[in-house]
Amino acid sequence: MATEHWRSRIGFILAAAGSAIGLGTVWRLPYVAGTEGGGAFFLIFLVLLLTLGSALLLTEFVLGRHTQEGAIRAYKSVAPKGQWQLIGILGMVSAFLLLSFYSVVGGWIIAFLVRSLGGQVTSPPDGDYTALFAAITSNPWEVGAAHLAFMVMTILVVQQGIRKGIEKASVYMMPALFILFAVLVVRSLTLDGAWEGVVFFLQPDLSAISGSTLLEALGQAFFSLSLGVSVMVTYSSYLGKSENLPRSAWSVILLTILIAFMAGLVIFPGVFAFDLQPDEGPELIFTVLPAVFGELAFGEMFFLLFMILMLFATLTSAFSLVEIVVAPLIRGKEKKNRVKMTWIVGLLIFAMGIPSNLSFGLLADWTVFGDIFFNQIDYLVSNILLPTGALLISLFVSWKMRKVDLREELLRGSQRGPMFFNIWLFTVRYIVPIAIVVVFISLI
Repeated sequence: MATEHWRSRIGFILAAAGSAIGLGTVWRLPYVAGTEGGGAFFLIFLVLLLTLGSALLLTEFVLGRHTQEGAIRAYKSVAPKGQWQLIGILGMVSAFLLLSFYSVVGGWIIAFLVRSLGGQVTSPPDGDYTALFAAITSNPWEVGAAHLAFMVMTILVVQQGIRKGIEKASVYMMPALFILFAVLVVRSLTLDGAWEGVVFFLQPDLSAISGSTLLEALGQAFFSLSLGVSVMVTYSSYLGKSENLPRSAWSVILLTILIAFMAGLVIFPGVFAFDLQPDEGPELIFTVLPAVFGELAFGEMFFLLFMILMLFATLTSAFSLVEIVVAPLIRGKEKKNRVKMTWIVGLLIFAMGIPSNLSFGLLADWTVFGDIFFNQIDYLVSNILLPTGALLISLFVSWKMRKVDLREELLRGSQRGPMFFNIWLFTVRYIVPIAIVVVFISLI
């Protein structure tokens, strides 16, 4: 049973939105959209987010608040017989692996942020931004120190607990993130030639849709809402019983869509305005955006703002990924064990991330199934573990929990009626599992 709760509804929503938004929306979505056809990918992503994503987010909210337990114990309390807690263990492993490479990107952000303070990013020698990215990411000491700094920042917040740590940080970071984004969107849209980037991002070319596009969009929808790893089960376990779950879920989803929309409007207009390529992959914001900002008046200042924004977004997601691993290990002994376990978990995640961090330098020639370790871990988590976790969670909640408990938990504090419950339950029981299985089969 959770012994700590969110101080306020807005604190929970901002923390949950922070977990959802993070790098999944600000870093990963633009580069995946750039490689998967732009508007077609974004349209499918939105459809999946509003349908399957919203249903699954509510599913995790219902399970977490009903049991008041995090990963592992939530499943065990509903179904004591059997090995259903393995779903929670899968979520913890997925979160651990996800943060192991995610924190590497957080380290890159810190490295670029530090360099931009000295004016070294938007004005590299010979104007070669790809070479600058390679120089930074191949330097094991620079990215290693930045990676460690990112994990220490994450640990220092999570060790303070839900109210004093995660909620307090999210209440300050999330509004700041929106303000910074608004400033950058305005600047990006006023560039000459920006409209071509807007068209690429928002006008769908349906001929570009493939099985890969569907899988990437599905994985991105789950990634963007932190679904499939029981993060939202853990966060909602700290909710009071009077909270309106549908309203909270839609608040998180709408904030996620807003940030996804703004991220595209910051990045793609600049990419096309300066005749750059949108399909750079994971390096997009580190090789293309410095080139864009380098051509602008006060470009260094705008790039610095963007890196601060990225750091805020990355940290709010990292908090949730550490919390899901720590919470089951300390449940019932929070005050005694939280600090120690947070440091142990955080440093283990850092150690697991070292091969990903060296994938662009010392281990660049070491490949796993034909690709560098960083890319393979990203693919494993985003396209296999997250959809698999989402599939298992949807089946578990919709079939193993009693229908009366589901209805009571979903509708408590809400003005919605039985029809809303029936649509949600049908979606979670049938549509979500079928959609995930069909997408997997389409790749075989």
